[in-house]
Amino acid sequence: MESYTPEIIVCEMDVEDPLYELILSPQPGLGAKRLHRNYPEVSARNYVVCSSPQNVCHDLLPASDGDAKTMSFLQEVVDILLAYIVESFDRETKVIDFHYPNELMQRNNWELQDEPESLDDILVSCRATLKYAIKTAHPRYFNQLSTGLDMVGLAADWLTSTANTNMFTYEVAPVFVLLEYVTLKKMREIIGWQDGSGDGIFSPGGAISNMYAMLLARFKMFPEVKEKGMSSVPRLAAFTSEHSHFSIKKGAAALGIGTESVICVKGFVPFFVSATAGTTVYGAFDPLIAVSDICKKYNVWFHVDGAWGGSLLMSRRHRWKLDGVDRANSVTWNPHKMMSVPLQCSALLVREEGLMQNCNQMHACYLFQQDKHYDLSYDTGDKALQCGRHVDIFKLWLMWRAKGTIGFESQIDKCLELSEYLYNKIKDREGYEMVFDGKPQHTNVCFWYLPPGMRHIVDKEEKNKRLHKVAPVIKARMMEYGTTMVSYQPQGDKVNFFRMVISNPAATFEDIDFLIEEIERLGHDL
Repeated sequence: MESYTPEIIVCEMDVEDPLYELILSPQPGLGAKRLHRNYPEVSARNYVVCSSPQNVCHDLLPASDGDAKTMSFLQEVVDILLAYIVESFDRETKVIDFHYPNELMQRNNWELQDEPESLDDILVSCRATLKYAIKTAHPRYFNQLSTGLDMVGLAADWLTSTANTNMFTYEVAPVFVLLEYVTLKKMREIIGWQDGSGDGIFSPGGAISNMYAMLLARFKMFPEVKEKGMSSVPRLAAFTSEHSHFSIKKGAAALGIGTESVICVKGFVPFFVSATAGTTVYGAFDPLIAVSDICKKYNVWFHVDGAWGGSLLMSRRHRWKLDGVDRANSVTWNPHKMMSVPLQCSALLVREEGLMQNCNQMHACYLFQQDKHYDLSYDTGDKALQCGRHVDIFKLWLMWRAKGTIGFESQIDKCLELSEYLYNKIKDREGYEMVFDGKPQHTNVCFWYLPPGMRHIVDKEEKNKRLHKVAPVIKARMMEYGTTMVSYQPQGDKVNFFRMVISNPAATFEDIDFLIEEIERLGHDL
């Protein structure tokens, strides 16, 4: 190993107290002292014996004789990860150790340096990163649509990173390409397409899946647009509901159609209708059969954005909410939401086989040679917009093998039971008002909490003005205490309200009770 003589080395000495830095002497072996990063003049500690770093990254594989150090280093990383996983499921731990950005920036040295750090320093960075990470696996984390942590899915993610390959050809990802083929076919069968026929792809999230659908719809109606561009087609219009995901407008912007075309405009040519199965805020389902009838009558592409609600197809008790999905030309389905597959895992399913290939292929001859010695239909890269494509399939496939369809069904049904429990508990409870009437269709439960001091305000304008500030303050207090997390937002003319969503398999009825009590505790004085 080459000699290593640092000038001054700064590293964390104690993850529990990262405001203290370990300052090594410029001369190895002379020791070190601890200084408080913000108050170095008053917080100097005694020197402690400390040697210069011996292990650095170039000692690991593929270095010669790097096996032992690699095994030791990775074992320590695994130990850090396992401790974090166990802690994440402990209700006595915080969901978040919150710090404002400027504070967090000062608590650790996050800057990149010219010289390498020791492997010990790298391990400290791993611990510090997880210390301030949101514990999305925590049973009381309800902030996003994607929550929880599945152990089999996690193992699959580790394996995927270890394999470190690309999904563009069978040549470099033979098993993963086959797994994507069989899984997409299974998902199309669940949608209701005969024999699982059609096509599909895993993409970097529901927004990209929705954009793929819009791209295919335009190509289907106007194939000349691929070569000649938007000047070769009339002004197009895409139709979607008021509460649809913003990615529909984003897709229109990215494809040159324009956000103003995602409305009902006289004189524009309708080419695409996106119905939502599980809206982001309310969890509402559009009437898919009625929408499909209109699309069929006018020969318009019918897309179902089931990023949030598509997983209900796995439940015999709830799949009726997607009746008519089998009539769609394309469906977005995000297993990384209700099915708790580790991020990211989003699929676009397409009824017409070959359309994605015709729409997107560019015949890059350095990848997609036509004289390969195997079935070229398994070289899926040319039907994707991306060239490099991450392996997202293995997490879903391995979890499906571990749980079976009935395991996913049970998991989804449980989350819906918890949301119904929350709804029933607060709908007539003093201090709570529901944002919309009726039982929620999905796990979204939307409500206002009115502190005691606001419950008898008669003036509606004054009440709404004060109520608008309640949810943000309670959310801020949640994060500062670290006890739980739940989202809020305004919607249309409605002031800020809580949007509780349940997709975390670790959550229980007791956690729902805790959430209610915590909202009341944190908001009682407002």
